[in-house]
Amino acid sequence: MPGLVLFGRRWAIGSDDFVLPGAFELFVRLVWWIGIFVLYTVHKGQFNCPGGGLLHSYLLGLIILLASIICALSALVYVSMQGTISNPGPRKSLPKILYTRLLLYFPEFIWAVVGAVWVSDNSVQCEKTVVNGVIGTVIASWIIIVFTIIGVVIVFDPLGGKRTFYLPDGVSRNLESSQSGQLLYNVKSSATRVWEKRIRLLCCCIVQDDDHRVAFTSIAELFRNYFSDTDLVPSDIAAGLILLHQEQDKMENCPKEPEEVLCHSPSSLVTDDLDVELENAAHFMLFAAAAYGWPYYVYTNPYTALCKLNGDCCRNRPTDSDITGSDRHNFHFGSILKITGLQYRDFIHISFHNKIYEIPFFVALDHKKEAIVVAVRGTLSFEDILTDLSADCEDLTLEEVLENGFVHKGITQAANYIYRKLINDGILNQAFTIAPEYKLVIVGHSLGGGTASILAIMLRNSFPTLRCYAFSPPGGLLSKSLADFTKHFIVSVIVGKDLVARLSMPNMEDLKRRIVRIVANCNRPKYQILLRGCWYEVFGGDPDDFPTELDGRNQDALTQPLLAEESLMVHRSPSYNALEEEPHLNSPPQYPHLYLPGKIIHIVEESSSRRLCSSDIKYTARWSNETVFSSILISPKMITDHMPDVVLKALNSLSQEHGSCLSC
Repeated sequence: MPGLVLFGRRWAIGSDDFVLPGAFELFVRLVWWIGIFVLYTVHKGQFNCPGGGLLHSYLLGLIILLASIICALSALVYVSMQGTISNPGPRKSLPKILYTRLLLYFPEFIWAVVGAVWVSDNSVQCEKTVVNGVIGTVIASWIIIVFTIIGVVIVFDPLGGKRTFYLPDGVSRNLESSQSGQLLYNVKSSATRVWEKRIRLLCCCIVQDDDHRVAFTSIAELFRNYFSDTDLVPSDIAAGLILLHQEQDKMENCPKEPEEVLCHSPSSLVTDDLDVELENAAHFMLFAAAAYGWPYYVYTNPYTALCKLNGDCCRNRPTDSDITGSDRHNFHFGSILKITGLQYRDFIHISFHNKIYEIPFFVALDHKKEAIVVAVRGTLSFEDILTDLSADCEDLTLEEVLENGFVHKGITQAANYIYRKLINDGILNQAFTIAPEYKLVIVGHSLGGGTASILAIMLRNSFPTLRCYAFSPPGGLLSKSLADFTKHFIVSVIVGKDLVARLSMPNMEDLKRRIVRIVANCNRPKYQILLRGCWYEVFGGDPDDFPTELDGRNQDALTQPLLAEESLMVHRSPSYNALEEEPHLNSPPQYPHLYLPGKIIHIVEESSSRRLCSSDIKYTARWSNETVFSSILISPKMITDHMPDVVLKALNSLSQEHGSCLSC
């Protein structure tokens, strides 16, 4: 629902968000009140000890104060339970109750101070049980006060007094006027500054230069554009994701036409079949995973990794000229050796240097596949995250590709950095001097997969036989013409419902539209959605059939926004309007569609289990196309399916299954 308005400003919390925290505090207060009441009743008439008069007054006042807080909390929880996400009318009295509850913090604070003073008074010599009870009361009071302050800080919205929906009606709806234009400009500028400050705070531990400042501003504008046209609080988004997941599961359980996939051998110049590509992908995924260094090795071998690495840290390694960046204890390089199984002499160049738009990579000789492998690391640092989020588009002009060659800006700059190192520093020349008959293979996972793909495009002219394996690359990477061009030499591997492979600005806009629509038209209170959703995610079962205002409406009516849906929009963004009026694949040019690179192998679980923990998982793989990844799917595994160990496990499982079939 729209954010709660309190003290003349908007807060990042809804009027229906007080049910669960209020019920928890109510339970604590009830137990607390019963304990104090029993303590007072049992020791009534026994307050003749030194300081007993003050103790008697303190306990009596505390009983009355707790009773008042319990009444206020009961009313707060009851009112917050009324209505639905988009219908706050039954909760219109909640601000008054909240003001009353906040006023009760003043006497509670005073009572906590009085209790602390009484406890610290050495002259008090009352019964130890009573003293311990007062100490517990004082501690509980201060804990609640501290957590309340923390909660206020969390839900504070720096733009709460500057949002466009608080402008006068005549101004907010006449966006062509100079006055409203100036006001809207001020709101946007303020929002950009707030997001930029948040990003700077998160990245306070890294050295910041001009590249960082440009990236901060660009990313701040991206977040401002995405969040500026809706009035959703975080719990609304959580409820929307829960509803979308259950709706998605219901649709998957319904009979449907077979998914549009490519045949076993794609119609391209490349004739390698699926089994051969899976075997190659399983082999080269080791290099992509090894690029993460010791964090990946420790993650996959939590009990033995440190002991093994400590045993290798003092051994010889290639000369310092072969390695750039920091690897003080040889942990990164030792992990790469353990994961790939290569020897020291097989490495041509290793770079652990990491800045924004400059990511680690290594070049090695793979004698098993007779390949010179360039492995690019994925996201592992704040600098990498900034590279990921620099999602503006820029042109990449190639003679072989038609017009509209758009690429992801941040990832392209990372690919340019590695390209300069490989070519200008003569790294590839050195490698081919050692092994002139070997072919060039470029691999990477996640950010590394996207960077490897664009790097492969840049090197294609110089090395016509190169191959690239991109594992779980970002979805918003290449324009359609570039994506089609790369089908000749790039293979992308996607597991399950991987979120990153579906991430693009049009897909994010579509997800926002779907969240707004489903939460605006659900007829259940938010707390019921959250509770049942948590039960469903943890214990499974059948998806809840939440009734909505969409039920029973024809298809034409569904293309128009409902009143509840419009109430959650601050203003009608071009992206939002276009997504309603046109099919999803014809989204507005504000965010041009970018696609996954190359041919796509989609690996899915054959098991029907949706839970995070599942043993003996069987996988199946098929050729797919980019349209399958044109929408974000909500699932408990949307993050875990992206992890490199899960990708490697799936590829190894398929490769071993194919090998066992051949032996039979």
